[in-house]
Amino acid sequence: MLQLDLSNKVAVVTGGSGELGRVMAKTLVGCGAAVAVHYLHGQDRAEAVCRDIVNTGGKAITVQADVSDLNSVHAMRDAVAEKLGHTDIIVNNAVQQYDWTSVLEQDAADYESQFRTCVLQNVFMAKAFVPHMIERQWGRVIGINTECTMLSSPSQSAYIAGKAGQDRVLRVLAKEVGEHGITVNQVAPGWTISDKYRETPAEDKGYGDRVPLGRRGEDQEIANAVAFLASDLAAFITGLYLPVCGGNVMPGI
Repeated sequence: MLQLDLSNKVAVVTGGSGELGRVMAKTLVGCGAAVAVHYLHGQDRAEAVCRDIVNTGGKAITVQADVSDLNSVHAMRDAVAEKLGHTDIIVNNAVQQYDWTSVLEQDAADYESQFRTCVLQNVFMAKAFVPHMIERQWGRVIGINTECTMLSSPSQSAYIAGKAGQDRVLRVLAKEVGEHGITVNQVAPGWTISDKYRETPAEDKGYGDRVPLGRRGEDQEIANAVAFLASDLAAFITGLYLPVCGGNVMPGI
């Protein structure tokens, strides 16, 4: 039987205290990994995620960092290495939140924040963690992108400008580090149902009806794709932008 076995692996999930991040962290632990749950401001939420993991027999720590600052990311790397060992898997999930509006009305600072937390986060996480992966000739870099990058809908310009830049950085990185047994991939969720939306369902404005599979995805389905790409079952997959959105976007060939 095929299994997603991440035993003896250490993973860092940025934005690990968020709606999607916590599910990804718990799923990686469920596959055997030890996980560092990153946060910027949500220390209480991150500690709650760790308690849930530890109470079910897993291993997790919290780490604080500003992923848009290289020195802060380096400090996070060192804290993880001290407590869990060198990192094998990074899941770059954190992103700055802001109010979406039209190109003509969007503040320039919003484009800058998306550049820093999408593009530079992936650059800085690579600079901090990939050298140790190269030393061990094994590693997984997984960026969380979005179906919005392909949809290019009104009011999304700052968000998808950052995510499109992330996409190109990670495709180049995949070509640069593949010879070292390191894969670099992206998971692109659709409009996903998480705990927040399960507790207070949001009007989907017909979104589910437009999805070929006829529904919105669940956070666990996104986390499953991340776990697969982190595993040896995906050892020959790199440079991938993987929509997990029920077919709402379909990259062409």
